[in-house]
Amino acid sequence: MEEKKSVKTALGMDENIEGLLCYILGFISGVFFLLIEKDNKFIKFHAIQSVLTSAALFVAAIVAGIIPFFGWIVLFLLGPVSIALWLLLMYKAFKCEMFKLPFVGDIAEKQIQ
Repeated sequence: MEEKKSVKTALGMDENIEGLLCYILGFISGVFFLLIEKDNKFIKFHAIQSVLTSAALFVAAIVAGIIPFFGWIVLFLLGPVSIALWLLLMYKAFKCEMFKLPFVGDIAEKQIQ
């Protein structure tokens, strides 16, 4: 998606900073900004995507931890992939992009319309 110019939000911050902060604590910060920002579609998109992504990674880690051997390998690889994804999403939000992840990004986009 294309970049856009950052605007102020209900909290008085630039929306690119608030978008980045939606991801900073995963589910917790996503829910916080979802509750605070009622009108800003950019923030709502990133907050919803943060919540859904964090929940999916949490469930994947639980399931992988239960499965012997193969699941443990997946769990070992899930950590670095999660960190890379976290950094990418924060960077894209900071650049004022509504970067959509497959599946969860589509859900988030439908929720803000």
